[in-house]
Order: sequence, then structure tokens, then C-alpha cells
Amino acid sequence: MTTVLSVTPELAQRRILRILVGSQVLSGAGLSAGITVGALLAQDMLGSTGLAGLPSALFTAGSALAAVVVGRVSQARGRRPGLALGYGVGALGALGVILAATLSNPVLLFASLFIYGAGTATNLQARYAGADLADPAHRGRAVSTVLVATTLGGVVGPNLATPTGNLAAALGIPHLAGPFLLAALAYGAAAVVLAVALRPDPLLLARAVHTEAAEAGVQGESVEALGAGIATGALVMVVTQLVMVAIMTMTPVHMHAHGHGTTAAGVVIAIHVAAMYLPSPVTGLLVDRYGKLIVATASGIALLAAGVLAAAAPTDTIVWLAVALALLGLGWNLGLVAGTAIITDSAPLATRARTQGTVDVSIAIAGATGGMGSGLMVAATSFPALALTGGLLALAVVPVAALTGRR
Repeated sequence: MTTVLSVTPELAQRRILRILVGSQVLSGAGLSAGITVGALLAQDMLGSTGLAGLPSALFTAGSALAAVVVGRVSQARGRRPGLALGYGVGALGALGVILAATLSNPVLLFASLFIYGAGTATNLQARYAGADLADPAHRGRAVSTVLVATTLGGVVGPNLATPTGNLAAALGIPHLAGPFLLAALAYGAAAVVLAVALRPDPLLLARAVHTEAAEAGVQGESVEALGAGIATGALVMVVTQLVMVAIMTMTPVHMHAHGHGTTAAGVVIAIHVAAMYLPSPVTGLLVDRYGKLIVATASGIALLAAGVLAAAAPTDTIVWLAVALALLGLGWNLGLVAGTAIITDSAPLATRARTQGTVDVSIAIAGATGGMGSGLMVAATSFPALALTGGLLALAVVPVAALTGRR
């Protein structure tokens, strides 16, 4: 413990945030590959729109398992080994997707996408590492600092879909698998950065600080209050994740069906990813100033607006669809930052990483459900019907936040 406490929490927090920001920039590029071309790659290989949502479902399902593993490793050994392991596995999954596309092997593709989901889970788990040592009054800003770092890689990544596709073609790899070349490199680099540089470990240091506070007689909240906070934070993030993934997954397919190419889809997804992460500093300030439940309510309203606009957007231009996807990303951001702050405030340090991993399993399952169900719903009805349904579902966040606020 002496080693852990050899640096003050304030100095450690500043260093930890810098390292997390660097790794998130890298991982953002890896995260965007599956979003941009995953559905198109499956559609091209299987020749079926109904299964185009399967890649999103698979890598979000894979992220559910990874969230458990990363959470448990972090609980036992700290954030550094947990996050580095998650990104390393994600890089292996990206390499598997490239091999599957080269061999035109759907079974290997789906297995690799499942493994690739570890990168998605780790990218989300990193936000908790940024909050471990943060002052509760500034926790929203700490979470948002980690999230916003994903923006650079997340925006650049989709716009490299065509260049990386051309590189892949030159190497004898199918064009649509090109972004996964970038994903493998980006996730691998993020794993190395965290394994080498994330010292001191934020969770281990937070535990040491907590132990000192407990010895000094500082008291915490009641178990009942903490349990209610965990339930509320989890529900906010589950609903926003389900709605966001469902609409986002089928947007490239919807655009492709109306004559828009990969480059246009990349632009729309880049705008969406930017809106997912770029507003994070402002969101963090709003959480710290006005409260987590008010921001959670705003997320439901933003997602409703996104669904209505996506459903009504004309198909001969990408402008309004891009605006809708920007609102979709913003609604997700509001829900994630607010929900994360609620969970971090409510989870005791003794079980914090394991609790956060379990919550992220629920988020991943919601994403998998949204990804798989989106393809089936569009095949049975239409993209506008999917978008409108998702927007209406997001309103469930509003009464939950209001009820929790009254309690």
C-alpha cells in the first residue's frame, strides 16, 4: 500500500487522465470500423438485408462477455491489466475479421466479430477508470474527459473507410475489410499504451485512499440509496444504448439501399460518432452543475427527436439523416455520462469494478438486441418504422428519472 500511496491522488488523477486520453484516441479508430462497414460486410457476404444487423449484435454480444472479464480482472488486479487485456483481445478479433473476409468464411466472420466486441467493451470501461479518483463534485467532467478523447479516432476512422479499403484491395483483401486493418493496429496500440503507462493504477489508488478515509471515520451512504442509484443508472444507459445501436446499425444499409455509397455512409457515421463523444465536456459540466437526473431526462428527449427526424428524412440527400444521427449520438452521450456518474457514485469501492462490469453487460446485451432486432425489423417493415419506434422507446428514461428524483 505504501507504493500505491507514494503519489497524491490529485497528481495521479492528472497523469491517469492523460494516459487514458491517449489510449482512447487510438481505440476510437478501432471502434469505428465495425460501425462503418460491419453491416455492409455481412450483407455482401450473405446477400441478405435481414441479417445485416447481425455483426452489430455479435460484437455487442461479445462486448457483454468482455465487460464481465474486464470488470473481474480490474476488480482483482486493477484497471491497467483489465483494460490492456480487453484492447488486446479486440485487436485479435479485428485480425480475424480480415482473415474471414479474405477466405469468404461467414462462420469465422461472426466468431471474429464476437471477439472484436472486446474492444467496444474496453472503450466504455475506460470511462470508469477516469472517474475512480475524481472528486464527486467533478465526476461528470472526469468521465467526459475520457469519452471526448474517443472523438478524434472515432471521426477519423470512418473517413478512412475508402483509403483503407483501397489498401486492403492492394493487399488482396476484400475492400470492405479495410477498416479492420486500422482497427487491429489501433486496438493493439491502445493495449500497449495502457499496459506500459497507466501507473499508478487508478482503482488501486482509490481503494488505498478510501481505506485511509474509513480509518479516519468518514461515513458513506446507505445500502438502500446505493442500490437505487445503481438500478437507475443502469436503466438509463441500457435504454439509450439499445435505441442508439438499433438506429445506427441500419443507417448505412438504409443509405446503401437508396444509392448512397460507402463514402457517404462514412461521413454520416463520422458525424454520429463525433456527436457521441465531442459534447462530453459540456455534458460533464451539465451533470456537475444541474444534476445527473436532469441530464438523463434530456437524453430521452434528444433520442426521441433523433428517431422522428430519421424517420422523416428524405432519401435523396444525406443532410437530414446526418442531423438525425448527430442527435442520436448526442442523446446517447447525455445518457452515458449521466448514467456513468450515477453508477460511480453508487457503487462501493470494494465491489466497484465488478458492479460496473455487470452494468456494462446489461448495456452490451441491450446493444446486441438493438443490433440484431434492427435488421429483422427493417426487413419486416422499414427503416422509418425502426427509427420512430426507437425514439418512442427512449422516452422511458423520462419517468424513471422523474421518479428517482422525487424519491
